[in-house]
Amino acid sequence: MVTITGFAKRKNSADEEFNVLLLQGELELIQSKESGRFYATAKTCSIACTFNDAICATLVGKTLPGQIEKIQCDPYDYHIPGTDEIISLAYSYYYDPIERTIEQEVFQMKPAA
Repeated sequence: MVTITGFAKRKNSADEEFNVLLLQGELELIQSKESGRFYATAKTCSIACTFNDAICATLVGKTLPGQIEKIQCDPYDYHIPGTDEIISLAYSYYYDPIERTIEQEVFQMKPAA
């Protein structure tokens, strides 16, 4: 399951404004490569929508089936918020509405469509 945590304004190539829903996945524990300690995190992404601000605001807190997946993409520069640091990333996150079973997760199997 993913949770709608908010919404934001974006602009398309024609400079027209539209809303996106901000999504957050399930809690994950990730082990630090340097310290070996675990920390809690959750994947996030956004999806475009046709809703106005009022409707988007009512959707905050609602859950959707599926999960947020990591996908490889062309490298791009990312500015780390709160710092002057810019890093290069070659992945992005996207929302996959198809629920996966535990077996599919463990064995990295594709879900049946």
